[in-house]
Amino acid sequence: MILTPAVRATAGLGITQIIGWGTTFLMPSVLGRPIEHDLALPSEVVYGGITVMFGVGALFSPWVGKSMDRTGARSLMAVGSLLYALSLAALSASQGLISYLLCWAVLGVATTLALNTPASIALAQVAGTRARQAIAILAVVGGLASTVFWPLSGVLEPWIGWRGTLLVYAGLHLLVCLPVHLLMLPGRPTAVPATTAPPPTAGMSAAESNRTFLLLVLAFSCGAFIFTGFMVHAIDVLRGLGHDPATVLLLASLIGPAQVSVRLVELIFGHRYSIMSSALFAAAVLPLGLGLAWLAGGNFAIALLCLMAYGVANGLKAVLRATLPLALFGRGQFGTVMGRLALPQGIVSAAAPPVLAAVMASFGAEGVLATCFVIASIAFAATLALVRTSPQVR
Repeated sequence: MILTPAVRATAGLGITQIIGWGTTFLMPSVLGRPIEHDLALPSEVVYGGITVMFGVGALFSPWVGKSMDRTGARSLMAVGSLLYALSLAALSASQGLISYLLCWAVLGVATTLALNTPASIALAQVAGTRARQAIAILAVVGGLASTVFWPLSGVLEPWIGWRGTLLVYAGLHLLVCLPVHLLMLPGRPTAVPATTAPPPTAGMSAAESNRTFLLLVLAFSCGAFIFTGFMVHAIDVLRGLGHDPATVLLLASLIGPAQVSVRLVELIFGHRYSIMSSALFAAAVLPLGLGLAWLAGGNFAIALLCLMAYGVANGLKAVLRATLPLALFGRGQFGTVMGRLALPQGIVSAAAPPVLAAVMASFGAEGVLATCFVIASIAFAATLALVRTSPQVR
C-alpha cells in the first residue's frame, strides 16, 4: 500500500512529538530528584528549566511561524532536532545553575522549531482540507508521551543515571527525529489551490480581523495559563482540599484518559459538528468544573468532576489551538498566525507555575481554584464573543 504524504507526515510527526514532549516537558518528573541531588539545586530551579524553555521559545515563535510560511517546515524542524540533540547532550554534562539553565534556554529554541506549533503548521501545509483530522490524530498520539517516557526514564535512570538517560534522549532526536523531519516532510509548503474557499476573515475589515485575532489571543492565553499552571499544582491542590494521598493519585491519574478520550471523539466525530461548537464546549466546561471545585472541592464527586472537566477542556484545546486559527485565517498565512499566537501563550505558560505557586503559598488550594475560575471565565467570554463574530466557521 502506498502511503500519501499526509499520512507519512502525520505518522512521522506523531513519533517526533512523543519524543519531544517526553524528553523535555515530562523529563523532570522522573529525573528531577537525581538532578537536584547531583547538581545541588533546589527543586524550584530544576523545574524552572521548563519555565525558561517556554519563555525563550515564545520569543522565537513569530519568526519561526513566518519562516515556515516561506520555506516550509522540513529544514526548520530538522534544525530543531539537531538543537534538541546538542542541548540534551550539553544538559547531561551540566555542572551547576548557569549551565543547567542555559541548556534549557537552547531547548526553548529547539522546541519552537520542532515541537507542537511547528508540527501543526507542517500538517496544515501537507494535509490540506484534512488538516483538522490530521492535527487531531497528532494530539491523540502526543498524549501518549507520558505513557512512553515516564516508564522509560524510570528504567534508564537507575541503570545509566540521569546523565546517561539524557544522552540516550539526545540520540533519539539525532537518529529518529532528524531523519523523520528530513524524509517525511516536503521541502516547500504546498500551494493553496485557487478553488479553496477563502477564510472567514478574508471578508472582514482590518479592524474586524484584528478583533478576531485578539479574541483568539485572549481565549488561548487564558487557557494556556490554566492548562500549564494547574497541571503542575493539581496534586497539591487536591491535598489542600483535604483528600488523602491515595485519592489524590487516583483523581490525578484520570486527567490523562479524559484528555485522550475527548481527542478521540474529536478525531472520529469532529466532521459532524462545527469547530466553533468544540471551542465553546471546551471553554464552558472548564469554569464550570473549577467553580464547583472552588465551592465544594473536598467532596470526591465534585473533585472528580473538576478534573474530568479540566482533562476534557485541555484535550480539546490541544486540537483547537491549531485547527481554530486554521479555520478562521486559512492556510495561506497559517504559520505567521500560529507564530504570533504562540508568543503570548508561551509567555503565559512560562509565568503560570510560579504565579500559582505564590497564590498557593498565600491563599491555599481555594485561592488557586478561585484564580483559575476567574481566568477560565475570561476565556469563556472571549470564546463566546469569537463565536458571535464568526458564526459561519465550520
